[in-house]
Amino acid sequence: MSLDFLNILSQIADPRRAQGKKWLLGPVLLATILAALSGATSYRKVHGFVETHRKRLNAAFGFGWKKAPAYSTIRNILQQLDTEEVERVFRQHAVMLSDEELGEDVDALPVVAIDGKTLRRSFDAFTDQKAAHVLGAFAVDETLILGHLLVDDKSNEIPAAQQMIEELGLEGRLFTMDALHCQKNIRGGPRGKLPSACSGEGKSARPVADDRTGHRDGCAIGAR
Repeated sequence: MSLDFLNILSQIADPRRAQGKKWLLGPVLLATILAALSGATSYRKVHGFVETHRKRLNAAFGFGWKKAPAYSTIRNILQQLDTEEVERVFRQHAVMLSDEELGEDVDALPVVAIDGKTLRRSFDAFTDQKAAHVLGAFAVDETLILGHLLVDDKSNEIPAAQQMIEELGLEGRLFTMDALHCQKNIRGGPRGKLPSACSGEGKSARPVADDRTGHRDGCAIGAR
């Protein structure tokens, strides 16, 4: 499975020139992911992880590295990547891992949790860039992340969630979202636009109560 994942990462388009490919993209990405999962929060820490575990990485994945790539090299490789291309490959990998069976009974549908998070340290005060807000789709029964979507600065999670559901083809599932998605008549007016995620138009929606307080703080939507 690990080598299959390495092969999938190697499918991501590499924007570097041929002369600048001393370090293959797939191994650098896999080592970076493993470093992040181990707590690395900077390029220097990623380099430190690779330097410490280089022999083990070579033995497990056949990297053949005689030394760890410099932190600046890792940074330059990652910053040149097309984020949409990376997301496409990760979504493809999620589809390969998914084995959900869809049904008609709303109480037995696979559950997908959709939630947004603001990425830590993603803002840039010098360029007046706001912190990135990313929406994620998580298959609860399979404990599998299905995809991500960057929320536009001038928009919010509601249209982004609708876009993600459509892009991932998540029909026939039960969705759980924050309470803001329970607004009615969002994009669901008489002009024939798409109904809101929780408007009840074309989907079954019900409030979800917090187990600790009993207050309604979210909604579940069964897409058909």
